[in-house]
Amino acid sequence: MEKLVELKALLASPQKVTIVTHFKPDADALGSSLGLAGFLKNTGHRVSVVTPSDFPDFLAWLPGSHEVIALSKHTSEPLQKATLAFQTADIIFCLDFSNLSRINDLADIVRKAPGKKVMVDHHLEPEPFSDFQKWSVQAASTAQLVFELINELGGKAHLDAAIATCLYAGLMTDTGSFRHNNTTAREMAVASELISLGANPSEVARLIYDVNSLSRLKLIGYALYKNLVVYPEYHTACITLSQEELKMLNVQTGDTEGLVNYGLSLKDVRLAVLMYDRGEEIKISFRSLGDFSVNDLARKHFEGGGHKNAAGGSSKLTLEQTMKKFLDLLPQYKTSLS
Repeated sequence: MEKLVELKALLASPQKVTIVTHFKPDADALGSSLGLAGFLKNTGHRVSVVTPSDFPDFLAWLPGSHEVIALSKHTSEPLQKATLAFQTADIIFCLDFSNLSRINDLADIVRKAPGKKVMVDHHLEPEPFSDFQKWSVQAASTAQLVFELINELGGKAHLDAAIATCLYAGLMTDTGSFRHNNTTAREMAVASELISLGANPSEVARLIYDVNSLSRLKLIGYALYKNLVVYPEYHTACITLSQEELKMLNVQTGDTEGLVNYGLSLKDVRLAVLMYDRGEEIKISFRSLGDFSVNDLARKHFEGGGHKNAAGGSSKLTLEQTMKKFLDLLPQYKTSLS
């Protein structure tokens, strides 16, 4: 990390710290935030964790989650608390995002906040908004970057089982339970250290993957039976969900997590897409195998980005128009998808 000595000096005395992660946080976003928060609290700092939205119920068991300031569309109180937390922070840690647009309404607040900003992330093409960066696209997760940063700061002795559990949850999910091609010896070594510090692999996996809401199971069944379409000539699978279908199925935050991967599991499919209508925009998830870069696809055509094989995007068109736009693009990618 560049300017590590300077950051270490800043953290040598108690500071007021605010940690923020991206909109609709996943396990890596929330786990890395809560893990870092636990470490900073153990070393004498005053810490607030802010999320620009709610987070899935299947992550509510993570240690420290009950203290998160989660913004809500139903009340302005969390936004007021978050704004104060940013305006009075000595240091602001920005975790698991590299562009301020990923924190939606908080972007300008964070940009204008007087505190020093530290970005810890593994996504492509970061925006130069931070004073310090711990950034690597080679890292499978932000959680492991947080763990490495703590080691670089000489703080491993302040880690405990709760912190290790949060970081392990982020590492496990962003490697697909160590099945994705971003899993290397580096990830396994970090996982081993987190387990030695008290993370329980089977329990973390059970709580994240094996505890489902009824609405989520119904959504999966409905989406695969009704709305999964395969385009064999392009080795592509698509799932679409309208706003009416989401309401009918009582879909909650986090219910669509991992749904796109079912399409990618089909034989001969190299590109999987999930599109669903959130009302204000169409949310799009892309997954791919091999050398096909969904990051490039999302950045070029759908105002998004992410990783080579996992990216997100959005569209202000209708669901039908967005799907047509995507299908019209497929012929130019036919060769690279073959």
